[in-house]
Amino acid sequence: MRVAIDATPLLGRRTGIGVCTEQLLTRLTRPGIEVVAFAVSARGARSLRSLLPSEVDVVGHPMAARPLRAAWSRSDHPAIENWTGPIDVVHGPNFVVPPSRVGAEVVTVHDLTCIRFPQLCTADTLQIPTLLRRAIARGAWVHTVSQFVADEVIDIFSIDPNRVRVVHNGAPTIRPAEERDRLADAGRSLVGGDDYLLSLGTIEPRKDVPGLIAAFDLLAPSHPQLSLVIAGPDGWGADAVGAAIGSSPNRSRIHRTGWIDNLRRDQLLAGASAFIYPSVYEGFGLPPLEALALGTAVVATRVGALPEVLAESAGWAEPGNPESLASAIDEVLRDPSTAAHRTRLGEKRLAQFDWGRSVEALVDLYADVAR
Repeated sequence: MRVAIDATPLLGRRTGIGVCTEQLLTRLTRPGIEVVAFAVSARGARSLRSLLPSEVDVVGHPMAARPLRAAWSRSDHPAIENWTGPIDVVHGPNFVVPPSRVGAEVVTVHDLTCIRFPQLCTADTLQIPTLLRRAIARGAWVHTVSQFVADEVIDIFSIDPNRVRVVHNGAPTIRPAEERDRLADAGRSLVGGDDYLLSLGTIEPRKDVPGLIAAFDLLAPSHPQLSLVIAGPDGWGADAVGAAIGSSPNRSRIHRTGWIDNLRRDQLLAGASAFIYPSVYEGFGLPPLEALALGTAVVATRVGALPEVLAESAGWAEPGNPESLASAIDEVLRDPSTAAHRTRLGEKRLAQFDWGRSVEALVDLYADVAR
């Protein structure tokens, strides 16, 4: 079976979808499966070779993204075989799957923000519904990362439920206690030794970082030694975060790091008093699992797939409600035993999400749909 995978998410700074794509491509090759990777990118395709295992074939020919997506939104041409040669399956792990002449098509839907909250999306993201509808009309199979997203896809696109397959993402493995302690000490040193709350991820409206800043302002008077660290690169809408910090009476206790590498990410996650995830909408939610793997308490908003993924391992707040968020954070800070209990539950929860099992389930999907 020859499987083509869109590896575009590996280019540039790694996001959650990039992590998922990396895990797939590093685990997929095996006897009976030939993997070919391509990138829908005019400039980055040639760098793919250095990012992938040697046993993965790589298409190095540039494929300009915007004209191709425009063409695929209107027609079933050009087919991916123009670049890959004959294939049995093509998988688009980032919302878009190219048309294939004869191969089965699989498209991963991580969430439906583009439909549920279009006001929180960029113009490029707003093209996704058209591309998804066209792929589904061609007979594409849909892979979702949670049951929550599967239910939304079935409801919105009226697709046969038998053509939708739920395969959860994996999660990081739990770090040994000594490693967690060492990382935590380094994380606190980065923040001057103070206790801190951590927000981590690309800055965009869906993450509601201004709401977290408002919650921090409510907490700050009763926790005078507490800081807030906002880590992650600017996506879009970052001006609102800068404005919220600028108008905060506690702005001297709020720190933005911008993009951080994996080591500093782990250090800040391990050293935080709590990891805060105040999202408006989520189709899965990898960062809270990363925090739990490092022994850090999690407070999240009860939205989307987060209850499905985190279950009882997080403290919960209502979305868009700084008072609710502040209360949930305050509980973690004042009641360490409850926070520790949830973190222990989180360790059990992490065992439910394994990258090896996830990739095996996708291999089963490819075998089922291959023509």
